[in-house]
Amino acid sequence: MKPKCACASAWRCAAWNDNPGVEGSDMSGHSHFAESTEEYLEAVYRLEREGPGVTTSGLASELGVAPASVSGMLKKLATDGYLEYVARGEVKLTQEGLAVAVRVVRRHRLAECLLTNVLGMPWDEVQSEACMLEHAISEKMEARLIDILGDPKECPHGLPIPPKDLSDPQRAGIPLAQIEVGSDAVVQGVTEEVPEILRYLGNVGLRPGAHVRVHAKAPLGGPLTVEVEKRRHAISLELARMVMVAG
Repeated sequence: MKPKCACASAWRCAAWNDNPGVEGSDMSGHSHFAESTEEYLEAVYRLEREGPGVTTSGLASELGVAPASVSGMLKKLATDGYLEYVARGEVKLTQEGLAVAVRVVRRHRLAECLLTNVLGMPWDEVQSEACMLEHAISEKMEARLIDILGDPKECPHGLPIPPKDLSDPQRAGIPLAQIEVGSDAVVQGVTEEVPEILRYLGNVGLRPGAHVRVHAKAPLGGPLTVEVEKRRHAISLELARMVMVAG
């Protein structure tokens, strides 16, 4: 349910070259192909490290493209050494692919921190802007952002900023939907960055750092009644599964 990046949409509108080339091993070029490659590797990272695993259908849904287009691109990325196929047709990042994906995810989430913490943009508006900025941020600019922002470990939505050493970031928490009735928890983050979802959660106060108590759970997959900032709200089970909390 991640909103599609503007650069991915632009690439889908560009003509496909029968023999596209990556402009440099550091993926520093800004052709449609270079940006779309970064988009694919970023999406693979999210599904592999933060989601249910990488499949053609899952990646197609994540990027908003046809499964046939995904299959062709995955083969190209595997040939170029960025991906490898594993059991049941799934793919995973190679070390080379992981390095590119981590760089893009880091810069995307640092850009979100800049937009919210420095420029004061609402957290539900920064995703699309960061999608464009992530491809333009240089290594020098990234270092400067880290200094200015105080080396943040999470983006405004609570998603971890992966370390440069390619290690897996620590991410604690369980879905709010799993909290027992009568229990208190602290919001750690939101797994989906869809503007409408973020806007609604922000309006009811379910942001990282907020204290929440579960008062009731309706049967048969019904809504949860939660208390945030001394106000009670009924939220759907689907939304409660997107909000990560710690006891």
